[in-house]
This record gives sequence, structure tokens and C-alpha cells, in this order.
Amino acid sequence: MQGKHFLITALVGLAAFAGGFLLANNLNRSETNRLRSEIETSKNTAPATSGSQTGVLLSDEEIDAKIAEADSNPENLQFQKGLGVALYRYGAMRQDVAVIDKALKILERAHQLDPKDPELLTTLGNAHFDIGYFGKDNDAFARARGFYEAALTSRPDNVELITDLALTYYLQQPPDLEKAASQFERSLAKDPKHEKTLQFYIQTLIKQNKKEKASEELARLREANPKNPSLAELTELVNDAQVR
Repeated sequence: MQGKHFLITALVGLAAFAGGFLLANNLNRSETNRLRSEIETSKNTAPATSGSQTGVLLSDEEIDAKIAEADSNPENLQFQKGLGVALYRYGAMRQDVAVIDKALKILERAHQLDPKDPELLTTLGNAHFDIGYFGKDNDAFARARGFYEAALTSRPDNVELITDLALTYYLQQPPDLEKAASQFERSLAKDPKHEKTLQFYIQTLIKQNKKEKASEELARLREANPKNPSLAELTELVNDAQVR
């Protein structure tokens, strides 16, 4: 949930607080394919077995060995950053909070070495976001917001970052719909056809009882991509809201 930015590849639990709407891939981070390539490359130098989600499953021993290597060379920014980002992506693709926690230690060390690096800020935000989502942890969402806001100082027009910031408000319990809507609108001001933003903005509007506005945004999503896979379910949600 760039953006994804979250790699969250299967948000089955999202249906519980998204009006029954299952968004299986809407919070994927744009780094998924890159990580997949990195892990495939690693098969040439380290043993691995097939995994059901990524195609490659790294053992705890392999992961811990790389972390130990990072611990022994704490001032090497590029090593800390490279390992932390790759480990986060792997943990997020596998939806493994324990691996994400391990990645956080490395990412935070790299962040101390370079506090303004926008990729590190974004990845730290994504890691805390995922922990917040999987662990239903509002404090983790708040930490994610801090990193996203810091990243936005150097990437103010990054729509994925703004949308993920909005999602921290939308997904917290209870959701802060006003703040979520404000950030979704900020994102759409930069990219009026951004599909992920439109999908969650429509759901936010439904929750706010803003049925006419939700219908208008649904029409915008349909215009942006008539084949968007969420259209049927979102249309049903909007129609149900108008009936009530």
C-alpha cells in the first residue's frame, strides 16, 4: 500500500474495513519487480528453495548471516541501505512482519548515516506502514506518516507517497476520514487519474456519506480506465450507499 510504496501483495483483511471491497494488489509497491529480480540473481550465489509467493524462499540463516555482515560494518552506508531496502522488500512480499522488523534495524542504521536520503525515508515509511497494517498498530501508522512527510520534502509531487500517507489515516482504527480525504484530494490534484487514489477516495467518500461526490469520482475512475478491476465492486458500493 513507490507505494506502494508496500509491498502488500494480498490485502485479504482489507475487506473488513473497506466496505467489503477486496483490493488484492492495490497497495503493491513499485519495487516488487526489482526485488524479484534481485532475489532471482541471489540464487546464483546462495541456496534457495521455492516459495509460494515470491518463487524464492530465503532461510533464516541466510538472512541472519547478511544482517551479521551489516552489523560488522556499520559505517558502510551503501551496504546498510542496499541490504535494508532489499530485506524490507522481501519481507513485505512475503507478508512476514518478523523479516520487516529485521529490515528496520538495518534501515534505521542507514538513516542515521544519511538522514535525508528520500529512498530510505520512503522505505522506512513503507516498513512501518506494513507493520501498522498487519499488526493493526496505529503507532506504526503514525511513524510511517513521519517518514512519508519527510520524504515528501524532497519529493513533493510524488503521488504514490501522498496516497500512502492518506492510507495511514484511512487504515488506522478508527480511521480519520477527514485527513484521509484531504490527502487523497492532494494526490488527485497532482494526478486526477491516479487509479489507486481514486479507488480509496471513493470508499472514503462512501464512509463519509458523500454519495453524490463518490458517484462523481467513480465516473472519473471509469473514464481513467474502463477496465479497472475494481469498478464493478465500487459501483455496487456506491449504488448501495445511494439506496440507503
